Amino acid sequence: MFEPGLAVQLSPLVRRITAPNPGPMTGPGTNTYLVGSDEIAVIDPGPAIDSHIDAIFEIGGSAISRIFCTHTHSDHSPAAARLAELTGAELIGAAPPNDRFNDQTFTPTVHVSDGQTFTECDYTIRAVHTPGHVGNHYCFFLEEEGMVFAGDHVMNGSTVVIIPPSGDMKHYIESLQALAQLPLQVIAPAHGDLIQAPLDEINGLIAHRLKRETKVIDTLERIGATTISQMVSAVYDDVDPSLHTWAKLSLEAHLLKLEVEMRVSRSSDERWALIK
Repeated sequence: MFEPGLAVQLSPLVRRITAPNPGPMTGPGTNTYLVGSDEIAVIDPGPAIDSHIDAIFEIGGSAISRIFCTHTHSDHSPAAARLAELTGAELIGAAPPNDRFNDQTFTPTVHVSDGQTFTECDYTIRAVHTPGHVGNHYCFFLEEEGMVFAGDHVMNGSTVVIIPPSGDMKHYIESLQALAQLPLQVIAPAHGDLIQAPLDEINGLIAHRLKRETKVIDTLERIGATTISQMVSAVYDDVDPSLHTWAKLSLEAHLLKLEVEMRVSRSSDERWALIK
């Protein structure tokens, strides 16, 4: 159930409130999670929509002591500053990359690091650095329930856009492999419902990305040196053309990964070719 403003109890420690921002890139909307009871952690406060901020505050109120942001895209972190003003909670996350895709208003009071833990009487949350979708992306692992709040690292119902230069396909696949090493029981994504078979989902995502990579290589073998704009319709022929603007970003990320691996080269006029 994804009715905006409605708090859904997902587990003994976790409630979910979905923001009223549904769309092609956000699914039913951005999920905000509230963890704990006496001292509440909010994970991904979402967009700066007054009704959503009000809904979070109505449920958590002054018990909200920490606000975690998985990353700083505009549907995840802009509500953080206002919610912190209302509650006095500390803001936990990583500073935004300096590009047009990220929320430059986000200023963490706690700069998170990989493996850092945050503990209250009824929860322990461990930060896991998962660059890929964007360089400052973190997942947060709730140790008591084996639940990982995956932000945009894993989404239910769609694949993640990788946005260079901060986004990195090689890092994304490596981060998925690292996430699979946790004692996962369930994935709580920022978009869509809980994922109850986490390892199957993660392995499927890795396989999907490597299959797409094979299509990149096959396309270059078939048509030779070409630009991203010329090859996107072939590599993403199974994706609605209205989404090809976003697909170009992930295609660039695939090519950059292959370039690092010295499997493709790029000319001065941005034409890509296989290295024979």
